[in-house]
Amino acid sequence: MTDTTTLIAQLRALLVLTQTEEQIARIRVTQARTDAVRRELQQNAEHAAERTTAIAEQLRRLGGMTDVVTPALGRLGALVKATLEQAEPIDEALLQDLQLEHQLLDRATYLKVLAQTAEQPAVHELAERLVTAHSATVEWLTVVLAEQALGGPAALRATPFQRVAGGAGKLASLPVRFAANTVNRAVDTAQHAGGQAGGAVNGVVGDVVGRATAFSGAVRETLTVGRVASLRRAERIAEREGNSSTAEAVAATRRELGDLTAEELPIAGYDSMSTAQIAKAVRELDDPQQVNAVIRYEEAHKARSSVVSATQTRLAALAKEAVGIPE
Repeated sequence: MTDTTTLIAQLRALLVLTQTEEQIARIRVTQARTDAVRRELQQNAEHAAERTTAIAEQLRRLGGMTDVVTPALGRLGALVKATLEQAEPIDEALLQDLQLEHQLLDRATYLKVLAQTAEQPAVHELAERLVTAHSATVEWLTVVLAEQALGGPAALRATPFQRVAGGAGKLASLPVRFAANTVNRAVDTAQHAGGQAGGAVNGVVGDVVGRATAFSGAVRETLTVGRVASLRRAERIAEREGNSSTAEAVAATRRELGDLTAEELPIAGYDSMSTAQIAKAVRELDDPQQVNAVIRYEEAHKARSSVVSATQTRLAALAKEAVGIPE
C-alpha cells in the first residue's frame, strides 16, 4: 500500500495548478471571439473552481491541511503568466496554456494510479474526473492552435500587445521591403554621421515608444485606416510594376486586416444573402483561407454574431481535420 504522503503531495500540486487554470480561464473570457466561446470559457472557469473545491476536500480527508496561501499562489501564477505573455504572440500564450493542461492531465493520471495502489476510491474517482476534464481541454486548445496555424482568427482574440508582438514577427518575413529599406537607409546614415546623430535617433525612438503607450482607441483606429490605405497603394504600385508576388503578399496582408470587398469573397452574392444562407454556404468551403476571408469581412463590415459563429465553427471543423481529431 502506498503512503498517502505521495497522494497529498500530488493533490497539493494539482490544487495550485487548478487555481492557476481557473484564473487563466477568467482572463481568456475577455479575449473570446464569439459568445459561444465566451460561455465555454466561463463554464471552464466555474468547473475549475469546482475541481479546486473537490481537491481541497480530499486533502482535508487525508489529513493534508489546506491553507490560504495555496489559492493565492494559483491566482498569482495566472497573473504573472498573463503579464509575461503580453510580450508574446497569441500562439505562444496558447502553447503555454496547452502546456499547463498537459501538466494537469499527466499529474491527474499519476494520481489515478497512486489512488488505485493506495486503495483510495474517492481519490481515484476524483482523478478520473480530472483526467476527463483536462483531456477535453487539451483537445480544445489543440484545435484553437490549429485554427491559428490555418491562418484564421482563432477562438481567442489577441490582446493589443499580442497583436503587436505577432505583427512584428509577420513584418519580419513580409516581402514588401520599401519601408524596411527606408528605415535601414536612415539608420545607416545616422551611424555614419557619428555618435551625436546616434543619440538623436535613440531619443526619437524613445519618444515614439513613449507615445505609443499612450495611444487611444481613436488614434489606433486612425492608424489602421492609414495602414490599409498604404497597403492598397503598395498593391497598386506592385501590380503596375509587374511584381505579382509582392502584390499578392500585400493583398494577403490587406485581407487579413478585413479590408475586403464583397467581390473578393468566395461566396457569390454574399451581401444579398440571409444569415442562414451564408451559414449553409460556409459549410461547403474546404479552404481555410476562404473561411478566414468570410470571417474577416463579416467582422469588419456587419459583425453579425450568428454568421461569425457559423464561420468559426467551420474553421474549427477544418482545424480538427488538420490535427486528426474526429468530429
